[in-house]
Amino acid sequence: MLFDFAKLPPKERYKLLVSTVTPRPIAWIVSQNAKGENNAAPFSFFNAFSGTPPIVGIGISSRDGRPKDTRANIRETGQFVVNLVSEANAAQMNTTAIEFDASVDELAEAGLTPVPSTRVKPPRIAESPVSMECELFQIVDLGETGLVLGRVVAMHVHDDLVLDPAKHYIDTPNLKLIGRMHGTGWYARTSDLFDMPRIPVENWKKKAKTKG
Repeated sequence: MLFDFAKLPPKERYKLLVSTVTPRPIAWIVSQNAKGENNAAPFSFFNAFSGTPPIVGIGISSRDGRPKDTRANIRETGQFVVNLVSEANAAQMNTTAIEFDASVDELAEAGLTPVPSTRVKPPRIAESPVSMECELFQIVDLGETGLVLGRVVAMHVHDDLVLDPAKHYIDTPNLKLIGRMHGTGWYARTSDLFDMPRIPVENWKKKAKTKG
């Protein structure tokens, strides 16, 4: 079935995107306003976009015609922390998604532990298995949404999830991260994995010759 986006209202286009582009990793962002007040909120329009420079991107929309607190804070201060969400953190992440007033500290409401960052002012979340300290690289205006591009300046990974510090090997399966699915409350676990190595072009050519 064809869905012509030029003929659909924004809400219906959004529904089609979030129902099909799954699972999406979750950026659990801690930011601060100019007064140093913390804000924590999850966003699933998120991924890593570049290794050199190390860039992550988050699509942060507006509410009632105004940029959400996270986006406003990042534009104001130029710093934020992306925390990743494990199965153990899921309920607390969901608490921080509640539309609290700007004056409410979501970290306190969710019973989370803020830990001082090393390179930026906003704290990281101690309970998160991975935290990325970021400095604002660019905000791309996408209408009601701003694509926030952040340069990762430091990463924290729980000690028990680092297999080899010298080689930077991470125990990825045991991060037990979750991803955003469709609808208003569906999520996915990342524990159902399968290994499919890349095929060297030489092997592919040999296979083709064998068939011939």
